[in-house]
Amino acid sequence: MSGGIWELRRDEITGWWSATVVDREFQPQRFHEGRTSGARDEECANCAQADATTVTRRVLRQGAFHSVGTRMDAAAGESGFLTLSDVDRAGSWSTLIAPGREHGELDEVPVAVVANFLVAIRDHLRSARDLGATAYIQYVRNAGGQAGAMTDHLCFDAYDLPQVPHRLAEEIGGAARLSIRAGGCAYCHLVADESHGGRRMLHRDPFGLVIAPFASRSAFETWIIPNAHGADFADTDAATIAGFASTLQTAVRALRAIGMPPYNLMLHTAPLRERVDGTYHWHWELHPRLRPIGGLELASGIPVVPISPEEAVAELRRALA
Repeated sequence: MSGGIWELRRDEITGWWSATVVDREFQPQRFHEGRTSGARDEECANCAQADATTVTRRVLRQGAFHSVGTRMDAAAGESGFLTLSDVDRAGSWSTLIAPGREHGELDEVPVAVVANFLVAIRDHLRSARDLGATAYIQYVRNAGGQAGAMTDHLCFDAYDLPQVPHRLAEEIGGAARLSIRAGGCAYCHLVADESHGGRRMLHRDPFGLVIAPFASRSAFETWIIPNAHGADFADTDAATIAGFASTLQTAVRALRAIGMPPYNLMLHTAPLRERVDGTYHWHWELHPRLRPIGGLELASGIPVVPISPEEAVAELRRALA
């Protein structure tokens, strides 16, 4: 098998690099993993606790995060300077679960169910921001065993973190620097540019845009970005949520072009204790899980992507035709 030529691409917001294979045809059979299932029906704890008609929250663990700190901090604890009870214990792990015994995919349920999820997420973020007791709440959807799902029940997990994730901090800082240089919001500029270019735009409607980012970190990665500027998902109004729910479903539906692989869907929004209204822009990121991480990626931190975002969009459009 001949080697490929990798095109190094740089994310203009974070400054992170990725390597995209550009000289050979994408071969899906080399990267497709059969999606494994989690617990279903009588084995599913979410089914046992789900409401019949509405989205509900199930708390899995309070005080889920124990902040041990550095190796030196941990050593101090072992030597008796700190005890386990002294270690900072914070945050929680909870899950939002779809009503009834819903084990379908996000694009298979009525759009009202997706909107109810988004309303519950917004309200949770709003309450946490008002309390001011935590730094960030990370919402993710894990679909399929390879993506970390323990159940096939339609759900979103929430992680109440005592610190802002590094990835998000890089985005916020990069967006602020770009705002100083170019003016305005970097993501608003991105929406305008990709809307006119078209090669990496998968879908657009009155509420949002679905694009494959120029420096994608995974094959068939897409970002789902609202058309209207807003840094904090907690401030999103009801009309935007109702419309954006359909945009989110469209992004997931596009994965049917490649067999609906395992994926992670994650919300990026403003930290709870910081105001970044003018420079940041909330959005969702969708990462299919098509292949294991290779040695180059582990050694260098540079993701290797076996298909360009331009080719990925052309492939995904088949599911939306």
